[in-house]
Amino acid sequence: MHNVAVRHWYGFGLSLLTAVLWGMLPVFLKLSLQVMDAITITWFRFTLAAVFVGLMLYKSNALPPMRAISRSNNLLLFIAAAGLIANYILYLKGVDYLNPETAQVLIQLAPFLLMLGGILLYKERFNRLETVGAVTLLSGLLLFFNERLPLLFSSLGMYTQGVLFIIVAAITWAVYALSQKVLLRAITAKQLTLILYCAGGLVLLPFSDIVLITDMSTLQFWALMFCCANTVVGYGAFTEALHVWHASKVSAVIALAPLFTFLSMEGAVRIWPQHFAPSDLDHWAYIGAAMVMVGSMLTAVGKGKQQAAPIKTPVAPETNDS
Repeated sequence: MHNVAVRHWYGFGLSLLTAVLWGMLPVFLKLSLQVMDAITITWFRFTLAAVFVGLMLYKSNALPPMRAISRSNNLLLFIAAAGLIANYILYLKGVDYLNPETAQVLIQLAPFLLMLGGILLYKERFNRLETVGAVTLLSGLLLFFNERLPLLFSSLGMYTQGVLFIIVAAITWAVYALSQKVLLRAITAKQLTLILYCAGGLVLLPFSDIVLITDMSTLQFWALMFCCANTVVGYGAFTEALHVWHASKVSAVIALAPLFTFLSMEGAVRIWPQHFAPSDLDHWAYIGAAMVMVGSMLTAVGKGKQQAAPIKTPVAPETNDS
């Protein structure tokens, strides 16, 4: 009983740490984007993460065995890599055009799209709680953008482009996540991330302007280092949480990430007023953001109940992932 309680709070703590780190991320990405472009920032994040994860796996003698990946999975590996690289870059492009709060609320579409992909590709069922969660999430998004809806549909300005970047980033993340469900049957999550980080670093190197790091102020440099560390620590905490806690509970806690983005922006505006301006969100937008988080939580909990329900009909275990 004691061990169960320890695992519960350990899993909750790791999930909350992930939500905090992922919530803070767009604020520090915004600082980095003041000097460096999206591709170069992504190259730094992939490369430093690949070095760290590679050293960790090398020390534990657990480097990915490439022979374990069949030829039929090579295409899936390519799709997963393309999806993750596109997700990182497009999300950064969106953050460049939008305020961090808007970007973080909108990216909550990603788990919803993953759920739809599971229904279409893996014939997963759509239960009542997931339906309520999806309706709440989409209604929350409409409420969040209540003042900006005419702008979104009337012109293709920077705001609309930013929204489109985040939506496509959510789609590419769902593609990546659906692809890795199959790949994780052959290798571990850490091994797969190492392969994807290495692929991202190699692909983006010719398009990166690495010397831009010399133009950064001390604050911007450490913001970039935080983003790189976030890639490793955030995903590491997320992966460990999945090992010790239910995936649905982990996902429900991580849905709080936008809350920590709002709190981080409040702090950033006060600490660095020369870099950040208060967001002009009305009270309906805040209510919409809360609905998005609640909808995301309900969807995650509904998914957990769905996986726990079918006991009479044995099915192959589904791999949990981000």
